[in-house]
Amino acid sequence: MAAANGLVHASAKKPLFTFGVIADVQYADIPDGRSFLGVPRYYRHSISVLQRAVSTWNKQGNIKFSINFGDTIDGFCPKDKSLWAVQKVIDEFEKFDGPTYHMFGNHCLYNLPRSKLVALLKMPTDSDRAYYDFSPCPEYRFVVLDAYDFSALGWPHDHPVTAAALKLLDEKNPNTDKNSPDGLFGVDRRFVKFNGAVGKEQLSWLNDVLQDASDRRQNVILCSHLPMDPGAVYPAALMWNYDEVMAIVRRYNCVKACFAGHDHKGGYSVDSHGVHHRTLEAALECPPGTSAFGHIEVYPDKLLLVGSDGMADTEMCFRSSDRAAL
Repeated sequence: MAAANGLVHASAKKPLFTFGVIADVQYADIPDGRSFLGVPRYYRHSISVLQRAVSTWNKQGNIKFSINFGDTIDGFCPKDKSLWAVQKVIDEFEKFDGPTYHMFGNHCLYNLPRSKLVALLKMPTDSDRAYYDFSPCPEYRFVVLDAYDFSALGWPHDHPVTAAALKLLDEKNPNTDKNSPDGLFGVDRRFVKFNGAVGKEQLSWLNDVLQDASDRRQNVILCSHLPMDPGAVYPAALMWNYDEVMAIVRRYNCVKACFAGHDHKGGYSVDSHGVHHRTLEAALECPPGTSAFGHIEVYPDKLLLVGSDGMADTEMCFRSSDRAAL
């Protein structure tokens, strides 16, 4: 389980490397508000959380890279200020002494088209696609998914993907407001417009990457804005086709952990195949003076998330039978 801060301590062994994590900054230059559940949201303060994260990572001196788990700006950000707001957040990330890897969240796509975001977020792809992988050391591979590859967000209104996603929502969600899960039960509550799915081409790509990682005897960390295990998230925040993604993951023994944002309260589970699922607490919902960010120490046999006050420490030990032969 996620532990209270200070209860998880660094291993006596030196980590292979360490990376920073932050999720759901959702910055907007607007007054504070509340979520649809009534949780306070601090739109202007959230960039201060990011500033503290970057300052902390730089002072620590051993953070190799950072990962931003999406929702860089908020959907309430005025449309005419969206480009400025994204750039303002990116400017803060660029003060970090290392690269930052970004991904889409639903709030990003409310305000800006996918193609513009790929360029703004400097995603390391050779096209407009927003999924990619990288390897910070021979023993590990990171896979960053585009959880809105198949969705009703970010594509032009007349795009075939938009039409197909809206058709799926009509079939799965009887509500007039497709952002409402009312009347849906269990994991079916995920079929709301603010979620999305990994498309067929990306699923095929994921399978190829995991096959290659297995051949290279690499451990894999899967990153997505949308969580992929019901045990680590409120059902209405799950990826539409989490089951398809996890079916591919389970063909191999290389994936050790899946990290996500989106569900602001955070969560943690270990699935039946021993894969750790950690949903990260949101920067947006930190009252002024508090923070939610962390760093993850990476070892051959475990991951250790050390969080700030709003992000719970979590030790994720791999099953001995599943460890890659590093």
